[in-house]
Amino acid sequence: MDDEALSNWKLILTPAGEEWSGRARYAAAMYFYRAGEMSAEVLEIYRICSRIDHEDAVDALKAYKMGHAWIEKVERMRRELG
Repeated sequence: MDDEALSNWKLILTPAGEEWSGRARYAAAMYFYRAGEMSAEVLEIYRICSRIDHEDAVDALKAYKMGHAWIEKVERMRRELG
């Protein structure tokens, strides 16, 4: 993994509740979308959650039962970078 990807993983894993965390996660989501690692539907959830710092987009994805492959990737990276 290169430095840019690592930086974006750290951003997208920013804990919910921190000030501006929703926008940070959305910025990283744009990176992963452009890299072809995230679908447009998943990106849309990150966009919707971007102004709600206390809402984790992964929780929203789980609630809407979508983005399963992305959720698995995020959970794996949470363990690896934890």
